[in-house]
Amino acid sequence: MSTILGIESTAHTFGVGIVKNGKVLANIKHTYTTEFGGIIPIEAAKHHQQYKTQLYNEALEVAKMNGKEKSIDAIAFSQGPGLAPCLLEGMRFAKELSLRLKKPLVPVNHCIAHLEIGEITGTKDPVMLYTSGANTQIIAYASGKYRIFGETLDIGVGNFIDNFARYAGIGFPGGPKIQELASKSKNYVELPYVVKGMDISLSGILTNLEQKLKSGKYKLEDLSYSLQETVFAMLVETAERALAHTGKKELLLGGGVACNKRLQEMCKIMCNERKPKIKMFVPENSLLVDNAGMIAYLGERMFNSGIKIKPEEINKVDIMPRQRTDEVEVKWRQKKKE
Repeated sequence: MSTILGIESTAHTFGVGIVKNGKVLANIKHTYTTEFGGIIPIEAAKHHQQYKTQLYNEALEVAKMNGKEKSIDAIAFSQGPGLAPCLLEGMRFAKELSLRLKKPLVPVNHCIAHLEIGEITGTKDPVMLYTSGANTQIIAYASGKYRIFGETLDIGVGNFIDNFARYAGIGFPGGPKIQELASKSKNYVELPYVVKGMDISLSGILTNLEQKLKSGKYKLEDLSYSLQETVFAMLVETAERALAHTGKKELLLGGGVACNKRLQEMCKIMCNERKPKIKMFVPENSLLVDNAGMIAYLGERMFNSGIKIKPEEINKVDIMPRQRTDEVEVKWRQKKKE
C-alpha cells in the first residue's frame, strides 16, 4: 500500500489530491475564473501561487492526515501538457514538498491521468473520448502506449466553446453557460460540419458562429444549441469510427467537456445502437474536470511500478507543456495481447 499526494496545475485549476491504495481520500481544487474574456496564463499562475498552501492543508485535513505528512510516499504532479506558467507553479510546489518531506517525485501526463482515473468506473480497455480545454483526442491503449486515433487539427473543443463564449461576452469558463443557453432552444441553425477521417477541425465553425452572432439575425440560445448538436455529433462520429477500428467494446468519456449532459446523451445513443452494444463509462464530474485526484491516482500506479525521481535528482525534472499522450512509455501497465 502507498499514499500519493498529487498536484494539478495545467491550466485554470490548481488542485491537491491524496490517494491511498487506489482510493481517493481527498480531491481539493480552486479554479481561476473571469467575468469577461478568457484565461490569462500569468494571472492563472498567480492564482495557483495564492491558493496552493491553503489547498494543500485542506487536502491533508479531508484525508485526515494532519500531522502525518511523513506517511506520504511520493509527490505526483502534472508535468504536461498545459500552460507553461501554470505548470511551473505546480512543479515548484511539488519540488518544495519533495525536499521538505524527503519524498520522491512522480511526473504525470495530464491526459493519461484523465484516462487512468476512468478505471474507477469499472472500465478495463476502453476507447476514450477526451474532451477538455486545449485537448480533443480519441485515445486507446495499443502496443505499450496510449495511442491517439483521432484529434482536433486546430483547437480543442473546450477552448472552442470558451472562445465563442468570450466573443458573446458571457465570461470564462464558457462550457456551463453555453450548455444552459442550449437547453433553452430546439431551433437548429446550420453550421459547417468538419470531420476529416479520424480528425475534426473547429476553427472554421468558430468563425461561422461569430459571424452569425455579429449579424444580429440569430439568438445566442439557438447558436449555442446548434454548436452542441454539430460539434458533439462530430465527436461521436470519430469516436465510433475508433471503436470500429480497434474492435474495443468500451467507451470512456474524460475531460471537462464530458460533463455536458447532451454530449453524454449522444454518446449513449451511439453505444446502444451499435451491434453488439458498447458499454459506456463516465466518471463523476469531480473526476472529469481537471483535478488532482487523478494525478495522485496515476502517480500511485507509476510509483508502485518503480517510476520515481529521488529528491536529490529533482533538479533534472522540468515541465513539458507540449507533451503528447503517445510520447509516454506506459511502463506501469502490463502489456496486453493486441
